[in-house]
Amino acid sequence: MQTVTSVNTPLNLPTRFAFQPNVSRTMSSREIANVTGKRHDNVMQVIRALAADQILTPESQESSFEHKGNTYACWDLSKRDSLVLVARLSPEFTASVVDRWMELEGQAIQPRELSTMDILQIAMESEKARLLLTIQVEAQAVKIHSMENLFKEGMTHTQFCKGLNGVNVMQVGNALEGRNWLFNESKSGLRWRVASYARDKYMTEHQVEITPHGKDPFISFTPVLLKKGAAKLYDLYLSELLPMKKTWDGRFTHDKALKEAV
Repeated sequence: MQTVTSVNTPLNLPTRFAFQPNVSRTMSSREIANVTGKRHDNVMQVIRALAADQILTPESQESSFEHKGNTYACWDLSKRDSLVLVARLSPEFTASVVDRWMELEGQAIQPRELSTMDILQIAMESEKARLLLTIQVEAQAVKIHSMENLFKEGMTHTQFCKGLNGVNVMQVGNALEGRNWLFNESKSGLRWRVASYARDKYMTEHQVEITPHGKDPFISFTPVLLKKGAAKLYDLYLSELLPMKKTWDGRFTHDKALKEAV
Protein backbone atom coordinates (compact mmCIF):
# COMPACT_ATOMS: atom_id res chain seq x y z
CA MET A 1 0.00 0.00 0.00
CA GLN A 2 1.33 3.43 -0.85
CA THR A 3 2.25 5.53 2.18
CA VAL A 4 1.05 9.09 2.02
CA THR A 5 3.06 11.68 3.93
CA SER A 6 0.95 13.98 6.07
CA VAL A 7 1.08 17.54 4.85
CA ASN A 8 -0.42 20.16 7.13
CA THR A 9 -1.24 23.45 5.48
CA PRO A 10 -2.96 26.63 6.74
CA LEU A 11 -6.72 26.95 6.92
CA ASN A 12 -6.75 29.26 3.93
CA LEU A 13 -5.65 26.47 1.58
CA PRO A 14 -7.65 26.37 -1.70
CA THR A 15 -11.03 24.68 -1.34
CA ARG A 16 -12.77 23.34 -4.44
CA PHE A 17 -15.98 25.24 -3.66
CA ALA A 18 -18.66 26.33 -6.10
CA PHE A 19 -18.88 30.00 -6.94
CA GLN A 20 -21.09 29.07 -9.87
CA PRO A 21 -24.33 27.12 -9.45
CA ASN A 22 -23.29 24.37 -11.91
CA VAL A 23 -20.11 23.40 -9.99
CA SER A 24 -20.44 20.94 -7.11
CA ARG A 25 -19.48 22.32 -3.70
CA THR A 26 -16.77 20.31 -1.94
CA MET A 27 -14.32 20.59 0.94
CA SER A 28 -10.83 19.10 0.74
CA SER A 29 -9.72 16.34 3.06
CA ARG A 30 -6.67 18.51 3.82
CA GLU A 31 -8.90 21.27 5.15
CA ILE A 32 -10.82 18.79 7.29
CA ALA A 33 -7.48 17.60 8.69
CA ASN A 34 -6.64 21.18 9.64
CA VAL A 35 -10.05 21.87 11.18
CA THR A 36 -10.01 18.70 13.28
CA GLY A 37 -6.28 18.73 14.08
CA LYS A 38 -5.83 15.24 12.64
CA ARG A 39 -2.97 13.98 10.46
CA HIS A 40 -3.97 13.96 6.80
CA ASP A 41 -2.95 10.33 6.32
CA ASN A 42 -5.25 9.32 9.20
CA VAL A 43 -8.09 11.32 7.65
CA MET A 44 -7.47 9.53 4.35
CA GLN A 45 -7.68 6.12 6.05
CA VAL A 46 -11.13 6.93 7.43
CA ILE A 47 -12.29 8.30 4.07
CA ARG A 48 -11.18 5.12 2.27
CA ALA A 49 -13.02 3.04 4.85
CA LEU A 50 -16.19 5.07 4.32
CA ALA A 51 -15.79 4.70 0.55
CA ALA A 52 -15.29 0.95 0.85
CA ASP A 53 -18.49 0.72 2.91
CA GLN A 54 -20.27 2.74 0.20
CA ILE A 55 -21.21 5.42 2.68
CA LEU A 56 -19.88 8.32 0.59
CA THR A 57 -22.01 9.87 -2.16
CA PRO A 58 -20.87 10.05 -5.83
CA GLU A 59 -20.44 13.81 -5.41
CA SER A 60 -17.29 13.13 -3.35
CA GLN A 61 -14.27 12.22 -5.48
CA GLU A 62 -10.66 11.21 -4.95
CA SER A 63 -8.18 13.83 -6.10
CA SER A 64 -4.54 14.84 -5.68
CA PHE A 65 -2.36 17.83 -4.86
CA GLU A 66 1.28 18.78 -5.19
CA HIS A 67 3.56 19.82 -2.36
CA LYS A 68 7.26 20.61 -2.76
CA GLY A 69 7.43 18.72 -6.05
CA ASN A 70 5.64 15.61 -4.77
CA THR A 71 2.08 14.48 -5.60
CA TYR A 72 -0.19 13.30 -2.81
CA ALA A 73 -3.67 11.79 -2.75
CA CYS A 74 -6.59 13.63 -1.22
CA TRP A 75 -10.39 13.72 -1.40
CA ASP A 76 -12.88 16.44 -2.27
CA LEU A 77 -15.94 15.78 -0.12
CA SER A 78 -19.50 17.02 -0.39
CA LYS A 79 -21.03 18.86 2.53
CA ARG A 80 -22.94 15.77 3.62
CA ASP A 81 -19.89 13.49 3.39
CA SER A 82 -17.60 15.96 5.18
CA LEU A 83 -19.99 15.98 8.15
CA VAL A 84 -20.15 12.16 8.11
CA LEU A 85 -16.34 12.05 8.12
CA VAL A 86 -16.00 14.50 11.02
CA ALA A 87 -18.59 12.57 13.01
CA ARG A 88 -16.41 9.48 12.54
CA LEU A 89 -13.10 11.30 13.24
CA SER A 90 -13.88 13.74 16.03
CA PRO A 91 -17.54 14.50 16.81
CA GLU A 92 -16.47 17.46 18.95
CA PHE A 93 -15.23 19.23 15.80
CA THR A 94 -18.54 18.95 13.93
CA ALA A 95 -19.49 22.50 14.87
CA SER A 96 -16.15 23.79 13.50
CA VAL A 97 -16.76 22.11 10.15
CA VAL A 98 -20.34 23.43 10.02
CA ASP A 99 -18.99 26.94 10.72
CA ARG A 100 -16.43 26.51 7.93
CA TRP A 101 -19.15 25.43 5.50
CA MET A 102 -21.24 28.47 6.42
CA GLU A 103 -18.22 30.68 5.76
CA LEU A 104 -17.61 29.07 2.37
CA GLU A 105 -21.29 29.27 1.39
CA GLY A 106 -21.33 32.92 2.40
CA GLN A 107 -18.38 33.53 0.06
CA ALA A 108 -20.14 31.65 -2.73
CA ILE A 109 -23.18 33.90 -2.75
CA GLN A 110 -21.17 37.11 -2.87
CA PRO A 111 -21.97 38.75 -6.23
CA ARG A 112 -19.00 39.26 -8.50
CA GLU A 113 -18.21 42.73 -9.72
CA LEU A 114 -19.74 43.44 -13.12
CA SER A 115 -17.33 44.14 -15.94
CA THR A 116 -17.87 46.89 -18.51
CA MET A 117 -18.95 44.24 -21.02
CA ASP A 118 -21.48 42.85 -18.51
CA ILE A 119 -22.96 46.32 -17.98
CA LEU A 120 -23.16 46.97 -21.73
CA GLN A 121 -24.81 43.57 -22.28
CA ILE A 122 -27.41 44.27 -19.58
CA ALA A 123 -28.09 47.70 -21.08
CA MET A 124 -28.51 46.20 -24.57
CA GLU A 125 -30.89 43.51 -23.32
CA SER A 126 -32.90 46.11 -21.41
CA GLU A 127 -33.17 48.36 -24.46
CA LYS A 128 -34.13 45.39 -26.65
CA ALA A 129 -36.90 44.46 -24.21
CA ARG A 130 -38.12 48.08 -24.10
CA LEU A 131 -38.25 48.32 -27.90
CA LEU A 132 -40.05 44.98 -28.17
CA LEU A 133 -42.64 46.10 -25.61
CA THR A 134 -43.10 49.40 -27.47
CA ILE A 135 -43.68 47.55 -30.75
CA GLN A 136 -46.18 45.20 -29.09
CA VAL A 137 -48.08 48.11 -27.49
CA GLU A 138 -48.19 50.02 -30.78
CA ALA A 139 -49.35 46.93 -32.68
CA GLN A 140 -52.09 46.32 -30.11
CA ALA A 141 -53.16 49.97 -30.35
CA VAL A 142 -53.37 49.76 -34.16
CA LYS A 143 -55.32 46.52 -33.89
CA ILE A 144 -57.86 48.01 -31.45
CA HIS A 145 -58.17 51.21 -33.48
CA SER A 146 -58.70 49.24 -36.68
CA MET A 147 -61.34 46.98 -35.11
CA GLU A 148 -63.22 49.91 -33.56
CA ASN A 149 -63.23 51.76 -36.88
CA LEU A 150 -64.72 48.72 -38.57
CA PHE A 151 -67.40 47.93 -35.98
CA LYS A 152 -70.73 49.75 -35.89
CA GLU A 153 -73.65 48.87 -33.65
CA GLY A 154 -76.20 46.63 -35.37
CA MET A 155 -73.71 45.17 -37.87
CA THR A 156 -74.17 41.63 -39.12
CA HIS A 157 -71.20 39.32 -39.30
CA THR A 158 -71.25 39.64 -43.09
CA GLN A 159 -71.15 43.43 -42.98
CA PHE A 160 -68.30 43.41 -40.46
CA CYS A 161 -66.25 40.91 -42.45
CA LYS A 162 -66.58 42.97 -45.63
CA GLY A 163 -64.13 45.36 -43.98
CA LEU A 164 -61.58 42.60 -43.35
CA ASN A 165 -59.14 42.35 -46.22
CA GLY A 166 -59.12 38.89 -47.80
CA VAL A 167 -62.06 37.30 -45.93
CA ASN A 168 -64.46 35.21 -47.99
CA VAL A 169 -67.66 36.74 -46.57
CA MET A 170 -69.85 34.17 -48.32
CA GLN A 171 -68.35 31.42 -46.14
CA VAL A 172 -68.21 33.22 -42.78
CA GLY A 173 -71.72 32.08 -41.78
CA ASN A 174 -70.71 28.44 -42.22
CA ALA A 175 -67.53 29.07 -40.23
CA LEU A 176 -69.51 30.59 -37.36
CA GLU A 177 -71.93 27.68 -37.50
CA GLY A 178 -68.93 25.41 -36.96
CA ARG A 179 -68.08 27.43 -33.85
CA ASN A 180 -71.64 27.19 -32.49
CA TRP A 181 -72.28 30.90 -32.97
CA LEU A 182 -75.04 30.33 -35.53
CA PHE A 183 -77.42 27.64 -36.66
CA ASN A 184 -79.50 27.35 -39.83
CA GLU A 185 -83.22 26.95 -39.08
CA SER A 186 -84.16 26.54 -42.75
CA LYS A 187 -84.32 23.13 -44.40
CA SER A 188 -84.25 24.48 -47.94
CA GLY A 189 -82.01 27.56 -47.79
CA LEU A 190 -80.15 29.76 -45.33
CA ARG A 191 -81.89 31.39 -42.40
CA TRP A 192 -79.31 32.05 -39.73
CA ARG A 193 -80.21 32.25 -36.04
CA VAL A 194 -77.93 32.92 -33.08
CA ALA A 195 -77.04 29.75 -31.16
CA SER A 196 -77.35 29.64 -27.37
CA TYR A 197 -73.55 29.49 -26.96
CA ALA A 198 -73.03 32.90 -28.57
CA ARG A 199 -76.33 34.58 -27.61
CA ASP A 200 -75.78 37.79 -25.61
CA LYS A 201 -72.08 36.95 -25.48
CA TYR A 202 -70.89 37.47 -29.04
CA MET A 203 -74.14 38.05 -30.94
CA THR A 204 -77.78 38.98 -30.53
CA GLU A 205 -80.82 39.13 -32.84
CA HIS A 206 -82.88 41.91 -34.28
CA GLN A 207 -86.54 40.98 -34.75
CA VAL A 208 -88.74 42.52 -37.43
CA GLU A 209 -92.36 41.67 -38.14
CA ILE A 210 -92.95 41.29 -41.86
CA THR A 211 -96.43 41.28 -43.39
CA PRO A 212 -96.36 40.07 -46.98
CA HIS A 213 -99.25 41.21 -49.20
CA GLY A 214 -102.09 38.78 -48.84
CA LYS A 215 -100.25 36.59 -46.33
CA ASP A 216 -99.97 36.23 -42.61
CA PRO A 217 -97.27 38.27 -40.86
CA PHE A 218 -94.19 36.55 -39.55
CA ILE A 219 -91.13 37.46 -37.49
CA SER A 220 -87.77 37.77 -39.26
CA PHE A 221 -84.63 37.31 -37.16
CA THR A 222 -81.33 38.94 -38.14
CA PRO A 223 -78.16 37.92 -36.23
CA VAL A 224 -76.04 40.96 -35.34
CA LEU A 225 -72.65 41.26 -33.71
CA LEU A 226 -72.03 42.61 -30.26
CA LYS A 227 -68.79 44.52 -29.68
CA LYS A 228 -67.24 41.54 -27.87
CA GLY A 229 -68.22 39.35 -30.81
CA ALA A 230 -66.61 41.76 -33.26
CA ALA A 231 -63.39 41.72 -31.22
CA LYS A 232 -63.41 37.91 -31.14
CA LEU A 233 -64.12 37.76 -34.87
CA TYR A 234 -61.21 40.12 -35.47
CA ASP A 235 -58.91 37.88 -33.40
CA LEU A 236 -60.01 34.87 -35.48
CA TYR A 237 -59.23 36.91 -38.59
CA LEU A 238 -55.71 37.78 -37.38
CA SER A 239 -55.14 34.11 -36.52
CA GLU A 240 -56.22 33.16 -40.07
CA LEU A 241 -59.09 31.09 -38.69
CA LEU A 242 -61.72 32.66 -40.94
CA PRO A 243 -62.30 31.46 -44.52
CA MET A 244 -60.01 33.50 -46.78
CA LYS A 245 -60.19 34.18 -50.49
CA LYS A 246 -57.75 32.35 -52.73
CA THR A 247 -56.70 35.75 -54.08
CA TRP A 248 -55.86 37.14 -50.62
CA ASP A 249 -52.60 39.10 -50.72
CA GLY A 250 -51.58 38.06 -47.20
CA ARG A 251 -52.10 41.50 -45.68
CA PHE A 252 -54.50 42.13 -42.85
CA THR A 253 -56.75 45.16 -42.75
CA HIS A 254 -54.60 47.14 -40.30
CA ASP A 255 -51.42 46.22 -42.24
CA LYS A 256 -53.01 47.50 -45.41
CA ALA A 257 -54.21 50.68 -43.68
CA LEU A 258 -50.75 51.34 -42.29
CA LYS A 259 -49.07 50.86 -45.66
CA GLU A 260 -51.53 53.17 -47.37
CA ALA A 261 -51.03 55.81 -44.68
CA VAL A 262 -47.26 55.89 -45.19
